[in-house]
Amino acid sequence: MPGRVGVPTPRELRQREQAGMDVRTIWRRFWQIVQAVLVYVVIGYLIWRGAAAMEYNWQWYRVEPFFYRVIDGEVIWGPLVRGLIQTLKLAVIAGVIAVLIGFVTAFARLSQSISGRIIATCYLEAIRNTPLLVQLFLFYFVLAPIFGIDRFWSGILCLAFFEGSFAAEIIRGGIQGVDRGQYEGADAIGLSVVDKYRYIVIPQSLPLILPPLTGLLISLIKHSAIVSVIAVSELTTAGLNLIADTFMAFEVWFLVAGMYLAVTITLSIGVSLFERSLNKSKR
Repeated sequence: MPGRVGVPTPRELRQREQAGMDVRTIWRRFWQIVQAVLVYVVIGYLIWRGAAAMEYNWQWYRVEPFFYRVIDGEVIWGPLVRGLIQTLKLAVIAGVIAVLIGFVTAFARLSQSISGRIIATCYLEAIRNTPLLVQLFLFYFVLAPIFGIDRFWSGILCLAFFEGSFAAEIIRGGIQGVDRGQYEGADAIGLSVVDKYRYIVIPQSLPLILPPLTGLLISLIKHSAIVSVIAVSELTTAGLNLIADTFMAFEVWFLVAGMYLAVTITLSIGVSLFERSLNKSKR
């Protein structure tokens, strides 16, 4: 009898399809790696050519004391580390206040109170439509003498009110993103307004709020550099002082930029892991 052409079974078809997908996935990942390597090579080459064209006398061997020194067996933190600690302190305190301001303003905008909505709207329009530097000068030169606030807290409050205006819109958008049926269900079972937001609305709005709020906190860390204009001792101020003392402008600014980058990337990764665990707990 003539040989019959074998018809593949569904299992064999799935195996062939899976093998084809595996090959395509391997090639796609390989090409992505090649692209990344090429990009880094080009960036490294441009940096090398730029450094060579500048004919700058790089002095990286002098940067260790900027971070720490060991005197009589005791570690003394350098100006960049002390500045970084001050920057983190500024960012944490201002970030907490900004989120609180954001929640209060968002609830005021969503409330039935006409006066609350007017005050919240005026605050948002005033803060979001004026430069941060001008606000900092107003806080430091006008409000600080009236209320007896030092320059450190002037910087914190200015950053908090500025970022709080953006946090308010993020939080309001997240709350409004919750399905309307959730509100109706909470009302149907007799929950109070506080319990409705505490147990129903806020937990469901967190996945909508966290990603943009992370970007806002990263922006806050970067904006904290502006308080150097009122002589608050933080990372940028420490960098300026080191440049004035050592004339190592490029080394210092590269170090300062790297420290800001390390902090913001760490924050992004931490929030991403928290968001992932939050999504897993809901499944």
